[in-house]
This record gives sequence, C-alpha cells and structure tokens, in this order.
Amino acid sequence: MRLVSVAVPVPMLGPLTYALPEDVAVPPVGARVLVPLGTRMMTGCVLGTANGAGGQDSARSTQIKEVVDVLDDRPFLPDDVVALAVWVADYYACGVGEAVAAAMPPRAWIESERHAHITEAGRVRISGERGLRRTVLEKLQAGAPVRVSSIDAAGRGVHAALVTLERDGLVSLTQPLKGQASAYHTVRIVTLTAQGHDIAGSDDEPSTPAGPAPGSGGKAPSLKLGERQRAALDLLQGAPDGIEASELRREGIGAQTLARLAGLGLIAFSRKRVERDPFEVAAACVVPAPAVVLTGEQSRALAGLTTLAEARTFQPVVLHGVTGSGKTEIYLRLAERVRAMGRGVLLLVPEIALTPAVAMTFRRAFGDRVAIQHSGLSDGERHDEWQRIRRGDVDVVVGTRSAVFAPLGTPGLIIVDEEHDGSYKQEESPRYNGRDVAVMRARHAGALVVLGSATPSLESYYNAQNGRYALSTLEKRVLDRPLADVRVVDMREEYAAAGPDVILSSVLCESLTARLAVGEQAIVLLNRRGFATSVVCRQCGSTLECPNCSLFLTVHRAARRARCHYCNYAIPVPRACVKCSGEYLEQVGFGTERVEQEIRARFPEATVDRVDRDTIRRRGAIAGLLGRFSAGELDILVGTQMLAKGHDFPNVTLVGVISADVGLGLADFRAGERTFQLLTQVAGRAGRGQVRGEAIVQTLFPDHYSIRHACRQDYLAFYREEIKFRQAMRYPPTIGLINAVVRSRTFDAAMQDASELVRILRSGKQAFRVLGPAPAPLSRLKGEHRVQFFLKGANRGVMRRALQAALAARPETARRITVDVDPVTVL
Repeated sequence: MRLVSVAVPVPMLGPLTYALPEDVAVPPVGARVLVPLGTRMMTGCVLGTANGAGGQDSARSTQIKEVVDVLDDRPFLPDDVVALAVWVADYYACGVGEAVAAAMPPRAWIESERHAHITEAGRVRISGERGLRRTVLEKLQAGAPVRVSSIDAAGRGVHAALVTLERDGLVSLTQPLKGQASAYHTVRIVTLTAQGHDIAGSDDEPSTPAGPAPGSGGKAPSLKLGERQRAALDLLQGAPDGIEASELRREGIGAQTLARLAGLGLIAFSRKRVERDPFEVAAACVVPAPAVVLTGEQSRALAGLTTLAEARTFQPVVLHGVTGSGKTEIYLRLAERVRAMGRGVLLLVPEIALTPAVAMTFRRAFGDRVAIQHSGLSDGERHDEWQRIRRGDVDVVVGTRSAVFAPLGTPGLIIVDEEHDGSYKQEESPRYNGRDVAVMRARHAGALVVLGSATPSLESYYNAQNGRYALSTLEKRVLDRPLADVRVVDMREEYAAAGPDVILSSVLCESLTARLAVGEQAIVLLNRRGFATSVVCRQCGSTLECPNCSLFLTVHRAARRARCHYCNYAIPVPRACVKCSGEYLEQVGFGTERVEQEIRARFPEATVDRVDRDTIRRRGAIAGLLGRFSAGELDILVGTQMLAKGHDFPNVTLVGVISADVGLGLADFRAGERTFQLLTQVAGRAGRGQVRGEAIVQTLFPDHYSIRHACRQDYLAFYREEIKFRQAMRYPPTIGLINAVVRSRTFDAAMQDASELVRILRSGKQAFRVLGPAPAPLSRLKGEHRVQFFLKGANRGVMRRALQAALAARPETARRITVDVDPVTVL
C-alpha cells in the first residue's frame, strides 16, 4: 500500500495518512489532493510519502482512507514554502493544515457542502409532522436543495432532525463539491468561422443558402441576415483573434444575435483566460522617478548590505534609521543589485495602506516584474498575482504579513519594513509573526534579510546587540533635514486652567492656527476610535457594557450606535438608562470621531477628514483619503496609529498627539515600548519637506520614560531603560514566553481546565516556569470567560512540547485553548 502524508486545513490537526489508488501516480510534495475527512470531502496538501508504506498490517490498512482525486500533477505550493509552513506549525503550536492554508492563495480549496432536499414522501408528510421536524420540512418545501448550514430553525437539534428525516425517507442529504481546481477568470471570445469569413467578405446578400449549420440535420439555412447580424460579421472580420462577447454587447449586438449567427455556423465561441491586474489603472500613470543622490550614510549602508547579499548566505541585519533617513531608497537600490544576481526580492510592509505607494515605487523601477499580495485585493486579483509569482513572471513581491509565504523562486533578499510593528503578528491561528517567519525563510533560502525601522523592536535590537544580527545605522535625515521639534503639554495644567473636558490644548490650537495661516498641513493622532469611550448614568452610576465582553460600549455618533470593538455587538445609543430608566446619560471619554468634530468646530475654514477603521471599510477608501491629503486637498487629517507608519507627506509640518499615554495603563509588559514607538513614528511624519516640523504631545505623564525618550527621539536611551525592566521581570526578549488562554462558558469551568493543565505542566521536572492560572485582563470576550497562564523559559521547543503533551492528556480542553508563542500582547 502506497501512503501519503496530507495536511488538511483543520485547527490543531496534524498530518493525516491516506492511501493512493493503484492507478494513481504518487503526487509530488506541494500538490493538492481531494480527501475524505469524517463526513466531508476536503482539499489537502501533500507533505510527502508516509512512513511504513510497506509494513501496514491488514487491520490498520482497512482504516486508512483513500485519496479521492489528485488535483495537481506538479507542486501547487513550492517545496520550500511547504517546508516553511511545516516549521510555522511546529514553532507556533498549531495544526499543519492551518499553516499550509496561510500559504495558499484564495480559491485554492475544494470541499463538500451538505445539502438537504425534500422528497415526495416528505411533501406528503409535512402537515402530519410536529415541532422541529415540521419546521425543517417547511424550509425545504420550495423544492430546491438547501445548504444545511443555512437552515435557521428555532432552537437546537437541526442536524439530529435531518438525520431522522433522512432515515424516514422524507429528506435526502447530499454533499456536492464547491470550488474548482483552477480559479482563473475567463471571458467568452467570438470568432468568425471559415464560412463566416466568406459571408462577411461578400458585398451582396447571398442569394444561395450556405452549407448546413451544425445540428441542422443537413439542411442548409436561408441566409437572410439582419442589420445587427451583418454588423457583427463586419466587426469580427477586422478582428482575426476574435472579440469579447461583452464588447459586442456594448456595440448593441446581444446574445440572441450571436446565438443566431452561431446556429448558422458563421461564428464560434471559445474561452480566453484574462488575468486581473491590481496595477492596471495606476500603471498607466507610472512615470520615471527623478534621480536620487544617496547621502554618505546611505551609500555606506548600501555598500555593506550589497556585500552581504553577494555572499549568498543567510544574514539578518537590523537597519536602524531615523524617520526620513531614506531607508526606502536603500531598499530599492539593494533590490536592483539582488535582481541582477538572478535572485528574487520580497518586501513586507505592516499595513495595506502602505502597499500601493511602495509597490508603485518598485513598479517604476522594475516594471511588470513586480507583484503585490495583501488582503485588500479582491480574491481574483490575489489569485492571479499569486499565480504570476508561482510561474516565475515576477522578481519582486510587495505585500503585507501573508506575503511571506509568496511562491517566489530563489529569494535572495527579504526586507521587513517597520519591522517593529505589531501588525506582523497574526491574531488568529496560525499566530505567526511575519517578521520572524521572514527571518526563517531567509535562513532556508540562504538570503539576506533586512529588518528596517526607526524604532526597532526590542527583540531585533537585542539580537543585534548580542551579535546574532548585524546592525546598520542611519543617524541623519536625507538632505540633513532636522528632526521635528517636540513639545510636551502637561494636560494636568490644561485641566486645572480650563476644566476636565479639554481635548485640544491651547498650545496645539495655537500651532494649528499658525500652520493653517501659511498653507501647511497637520496630522492629529489619537489611538482610539469612536466618539465617546463609554456611557454613564448620572442617576444610578451604571455604564453601558457589552453583554458578550468585559468592556464598555464605544459610542459612534455618525452611526448613532454604541458598539463593542471586539465582538461587534451594537445597539442604538439609548435615550434613558437601561437599568434605572434615568434620563441623565453622560458620554465619557473621546475618540477620533470626537476629535474630528472638535477640530471642525475650532477651525471651520479648514478642510478636515479622518482615517480609522470606521472610515476606511470601503475598498480603496484609505488610498483615496491619503491621496487627497498628499495632493493638498485636506488641511488636517485626524486618525489612529495607521497614520504613524511610513507615510511621506512633505507639506506636513505639525503633528499633534492627543492622549499620548492612552496605552500606558494597559496590563501588558510591552505598553511602554508601544508608546515610545508610536510617538517617535508619528513625530517623524512632520518636517519631511523644506520646512522644519513640530510635534506637540499631550499627556498626563510627561515624566514617564517612554514619553520622555520619545520626545527626544532617543532610541538608545529608551532601549537601555526598557531592557533593564525586561531583564528584572524576566520578560522577552531576555527569555521566551508562551501565553495560553483557556475559554469556557463559565469562569469556574475555565479556571478548572486551566488549573488542571498547569498541574500537569508542573508535575514534571521542566526547565521553565509556569505562572498562573489567573483571570485574563479581558476576562470575558465574545461570550466566553477567559483564564490565562504563562510559560517562561529559555527553550521554546521544550515549553511547546510540554504544553502539547498536557493538551494531549486533556483533548477536550484542546478545543478551548489559545496558544500564543512569542505574544506581542498578553491581553
């Protein structure tokens, strides 16, 4: 028996073994296969041949299911990407199929879907049934098959009811496949046949009939062509490669006309594959970039990085350059050198909003040899770009976190821009960090990996200080432009002078007035969206809380809703207290929506807009907003942290930060690091043109070291102080950390499950510490209670294996636990 190891996209599931039918060749690693899993049919990815193929006993052989179909005769995923996904599954303690799924493009999966169909006996019996059985039959009585998952009957037990209905012959259940092996977009092409060419070339209406049309039974049709039919033939005569049917429709030639011509044997239909190009519109506007002369610092950094790239061996480098120091230009020149060596380039950026600008920069340099990969594209665009990369039509890939798995052949350079950014960490399984996976991919490929940032993560800088990574530094801005002047406003003094409702300090208002007067632009940042952070009843003191999460509801005035930002639960903003019916409700706190309103009221002559998750939901919205701001159509842009990342607006001379300390109160050991990074990055958006910039930071804690060092833009001073705290408290990067969160419908059940896992972990003599269990900071989320515990130690592999062994001893808990290796947040 020939066996293959297959990864299927099911959480926490390892590789599965399947047998190959006798007449099927062994598929290569990375090929897709259709396999049965329980009652479903699913697509899996071949990981290799399974061990013990020749020594299976008969009992076990009967238990091994067969592969139903092989979808690819060559690897769909390259073997190096498969190996990377297997490493991700091991390191981040997730199912190998989950990791492989992260590497797959959209529309790559085929699976079965249960459908229910009422039988004639079922129609007869509807009136005689009662309860849930009758409800199900009534939903099926229209006759068409219905997806089982869409049958929304009151109460539970739908699946059990369907089973009994099928047993009684009242319902039939089927499992048709959905999806297809190829997801290319095709269009219908119309071409002239030889007979059509003869008729189209004739000046006069033929008096004799043409030969018999296909399917006419040998009888020749009478050719009395109408005006539109003749017009269609004339158009097609001038297009030897044919014309799209949709284009003919725009010319007034519809489907009936084409069907008539096809019936006469004058035209033929075919399908043509058309690739969707996300650059299609922008590419027409691409103009060569002006020549840039590198500074001495840039030239030295480029020379050093080029030498490392030419060695064709794995080498990680931290490129620490202050904001505006020209890191992107170094990336571009370095990519050009690596391409000349015949190797590929992968550039990761943290946000979708940054992708278009960076991609177009590389498109100007390298033309259509550049592809982009991120979730902001349509599924079709992502699929087609992925296939371009897989075919080898691309040398440079620009994308967000998931692009680290792009099927780029022989990568020689991997760049992680703004490598410190938390967006590189995926929040659902597989919980991988794109930066760290990029380092591992470079290791496998023998490539140079450049981790660029003005505020490197403590992990990366710690590795550079300890010699694991090389370090390259840019201490000056391009053209020797000065860093922005930073002024700290102590909001305690503002509250004492003007009351507790102050949002914009007098200093910030004066600076905004001055900048607007001379036609300069400003960015105002608050890393909290919405209008008000909570609703409080002044009569009974109760607050408006989410029923699913241990959080207050945030008021969004434009939508007139109070919403939970975790589970998306929302209700209309109440007029009276839901507990005491009191009418004295007060909206407390503020977010970006309130800041925008305040600025509009203070500066009615200014054009103001806002960038946060509420305003950029529509596809292309953020690119449009940033484009308007870059073009000078907006004076002030209000937004959250997405404005602090990598944008270059030369006319921005003022940055205002509202509530700079908003993240310092979180129960998270990275709170100080994130605050420092955000403030330093956003201050770097000011003064990137000819005029010196200014940043105004409003805070209640002006003496906190993260704010103090950020205002001086002194990374080394912050690093020295923060690393002492991490070493004293035994937190990363000085030690490895795994955060395990157990979920349950009750707190007692979650605590009991977590306590049992901790007991098992502590029962052996392991070289790590277990802390907890304790209620998680967000103790209730999406209707589930959460209890967490931590594993701390120097060897992550030992900790992972110990935790997986504990879960194997309690498999029922494994379905309710989140395991986060190297967490970026412990909330």
